[in-house]
Amino acid sequence: MIILKNEEMTKVTGGSTITASLLSAINKTVQIIFDLGQSIGSSIRRIITGEKCPT
Repeated sequence: MIILKNEEMTKVTGGSTITASLLSAINKTVQIIFDLGQSIGSSIRRIITGEKCPT
């Protein structure tokens, strides 16, 4: 068993700064921005052309 002193414990580093949860959050953010842009673009196109969604 390894016992570390407090000074040594503050110097311990490890792991990666890019984690799976970080990548997932970035992916969700990009997807939300893309979906929002697509919705706004569709709304603008419908307003300009005067068309409505088919019923």
